[in-house]
Amino acid sequence: MPMNPSAHARVVGPVRVPTPSFPVSSTYSTGSLLSVTSLTPESVSHILTRATALEHEDPLERAKRLAKRRIALLFYESSTRTRTSFELAAKGLGADTTLVSSLSSSIEKGETLKDTGLTLRALGAEAIILRHNSSGAPWLLERETKLPVLNAGDGMHEHPSQALLDLRTMLAHLRGGAETVTADTLAGVTVAITGDILHSRVARSNALLLPKLGARVVLCGPKELLPDLATEAGPGVEIERDFHKALEQAQVVMMLRIQAERLAGLQLDLEEYKAKYQLTEALLAAHAPKALVMHPGPIIRGLELTGEVADGPQSAILEQVRHGVAIRMALVERALTAGVKA
Repeated sequence: MPMNPSAHARVVGPVRVPTPSFPVSSTYSTGSLLSVTSLTPESVSHILTRATALEHEDPLERAKRLAKRRIALLFYESSTRTRTSFELAAKGLGADTTLVSSLSSSIEKGETLKDTGLTLRALGAEAIILRHNSSGAPWLLERETKLPVLNAGDGMHEHPSQALLDLRTMLAHLRGGAETVTADTLAGVTVAITGDILHSRVARSNALLLPKLGARVVLCGPKELLPDLATEAGPGVEIERDFHKALEQAQVVMMLRIQAERLAGLQLDLEEYKAKYQLTEALLAAHAPKALVMHPGPIIRGLELTGEVADGPQSAILEQVRHGVAIRMALVERALTAGVKA
């Protein structure tokens, strides 16, 4: 594998869509989800179908599906939505979960990801849900533990389950909640993603997944947060610097948080950023009056968008959160029921 285990992972740029440096599919478990590059329209359809089935199943019956199976949530970064929805998803299927964070475990004492993973396996974990600050960490963890691994966000690389729940949200509004998708399901749909593209694993996963289903993705932001990678962007992905023009093309407007924790060394004038890229009621009414507004969270009201937009009639932000539980139930079930390679 093209990874250096001692380094854990190397940083990967956010929107360079051609073949990643990491394997595009899992090596040891067909139940792993490390990257959206491993997903086909058929596998996405299966996940969407299972999400709906599990969401509507009687909770008492659903809790028998993975009764007493053991899942570890291994989080090296803070999280509210992703961690909680994965935990609720696993428990909704009857699984036992344990949370391991970098601030309350041997990780704090310098234990490596490999040794933490092997320890969790020895304790009986049958799958690991991992959020890590190094891109590529899920591949290393899967390789060393031979367990199914669900990538809950790795560095500036990917966030596969977020892209899937974003897709489900779009389908609910634009395609009548379709569960079976093909290469042209989102044909004619433009998704404008605006904000801190450089550091966004959400932007990367969406830019990799949505064009597979026919969507056009327009990335928008200043050069500090969106380097000029147009020549390297894959099919269906474009860059537009003018926020007004990006809005005018969009059926879906996805705003991203300015990730202050990742801005070291960048000269970014926040007031200038707000003047050029903040989504307001007036801009939305003028340029995208029918567009769906999305945000992966956490939102910073008054920075990337105003509170009126976040709470407005076009906002699907809380719907995204709700769709997350169903999608992650499907992924957890898939992790523990898919065949494991010898």
